[in-house]
Amino acid sequence: MWLQGRLELGEASPAGQPPAPLSLSSCLPACAFAGLWNCVTINPLNIAAGVWMMLNAFVLFLCEAPFCCQFIEFANAVSARADKLRPWQKAAFYCGMAVFPVMLSLTLTTLFGNAIAFATGVLYGLSALGKKGDAISYARIHQQQKQMDEEKLTGSLEGQAL
Repeated sequence: MWLQGRLELGEASPAGQPPAPLSLSSCLPACAFAGLWNCVTINPLNIAAGVWMMLNAFVLFLCEAPFCCQFIEFANAVSARADKLRPWQKAAFYCGMAVFPVMLSLTLTTLFGNAIAFATGVLYGLSALGKKGDAISYARIHQQQKQMDEEKLTGSLEGQAL
């Protein structure tokens, strides 16, 4: 079944294309389940980290997949506001959200549970860098820098000769 041009999980790919990767909205429950699992303890820092992880999953659902939160009235407003943010702002927000529970309680559960949120921030950070330039423009810039260096060198040699 096609949903907005994407394959659902477990469905065959057309014409020998590689299978569809896991989407972010299907991986976000890992953060919520890891947070819930982290709350099953008597250590207050683990509980705080688990609650924060569940909050992270909820915020990521609101920002990235508002169709999963149709029962919440303000989901579309939050998603529209998140879409207006620049990629580097999203990267800082998502990575910051993911690092905080790890600082509270450094366990495997918090590391693996926040890995997806952190990876989302890293991907937004990479998209903020922009696309890679072509070799011709790099060669042109290198040639200009080389010419400028030669001009500086010849200028300093002429100054020493006088």
